[in-house]
Amino acid sequence: MNLNLDNAIKYHYGQFPPKDIKYDRFIDSLIKATDAIARYDQMLKTMHNSEILLAPLRNQEAVISSRMEGTISTMDEILKYEANNTNKSELNPNNVRSEVLETILYRRALTNAQEAMEVGYKLSTSFIKTLHQQLLFFGRGAKKSPGEFKKEQNYLADKLKKNILFIPISPEKLLDGLEDLFQYIDESDHTTLVKVALMHIEFEALHPFHDGNGRIGRMLITLLLWSSGVISEPHFYVSGYLEENKDEYIDTMRNVSDKGDWELWCEFFLKAIESQAIRKLDIADRIRELYEEMKLIFAESLSSKWSINALDFLFTNPIFRNNSFTSKSGIPGPTASRFTRVLLEKELIITLEEPSGRRPGLYSFEPLMQLVRV
Repeated sequence: MNLNLDNAIKYHYGQFPPKDIKYDRFIDSLIKATDAIARYDQMLKTMHNSEILLAPLRNQEAVISSRMEGTISTMDEILKYEANNTNKSELNPNNVRSEVLETILYRRALTNAQEAMEVGYKLSTSFIKTLHQQLLFFGRGAKKSPGEFKKEQNYLADKLKKNILFIPISPEKLLDGLEDLFQYIDESDHTTLVKVALMHIEFEALHPFHDGNGRIGRMLITLLLWSSGVISEPHFYVSGYLEENKDEYIDTMRNVSDKGDWELWCEFFLKAIESQAIRKLDIADRIRELYEEMKLIFAESLSSKWSINALDFLFTNPIFRNNSFTSKSGIPGPTASRFTRVLLEKELIITLEEPSGRRPGLYSFEPLMQLVRV
């Protein structure tokens, strides 16, 4: 396929990090973003069980970030896969679309990165190569040099219009560019949200891999926010805003290399932070309200000291097989079986697959699923 180079913008050689950032151009956005993400983090700290919120947020991020790269899966598919495969260390390709597994790998790679940083690993070239290798372990990406930096010039293109939009750094200059990036992360005295903004655009402009750059770049946002102490747990995601504003996202990034307008990019990125913090706070409030409402309903309907165990299990596993309900919730087997019958009668869960032989039934906790589907 022949692509048009007429509108292509080239990487900004010698311009990173920018010598002088004019904070006055985006100070209002910086204040709003700082306030919004602080309120989001305070909510995480005060939640009775933050996993109730974080489990669906992690899945949302995996679905949306992968979708931006053309990997289409749904929240229901991800949770159904998990219900069928309780061994999270193994990847089971049987009876599941490859796109679902690619999304599972996104979430797994991010989780592994978080665990590595907790034991002392820092963001570095070797770190992102390992992250990339895990991300592209299976599926279409497995043929696109997982864990290896690009050896040929790559580009960002509008495939519908057959236009090349951006030409990233050349392969022979890549290692120098990455060294500058990680030195900036370690040594810059820019305020953290600005540092994260500049880190993200520089990584995308370097485009170090043959495939998967967007997903890695969005993971790094979460990891740097967390490792810098802006958020107390490594769970904050901006892919939803970037997907909804994809044209502006790309145009504003191109504008940095074209005109050196780092401030306009910072303003866009800070609006993304503010918007997502407010959105996630809203989702958290609705999840929390649902939890409190269901706490009363479950206590009345189940009439058991195990009702909170059942509720917490469904909030962290909203699609589940009945054997997992028994084995993971801590509820005695006969009691768990009775709970399933009662919850079905009350229409609090619905049947996705009827029990068959030794295969237990598959169920969905719809009150929560309706809040978190994307």
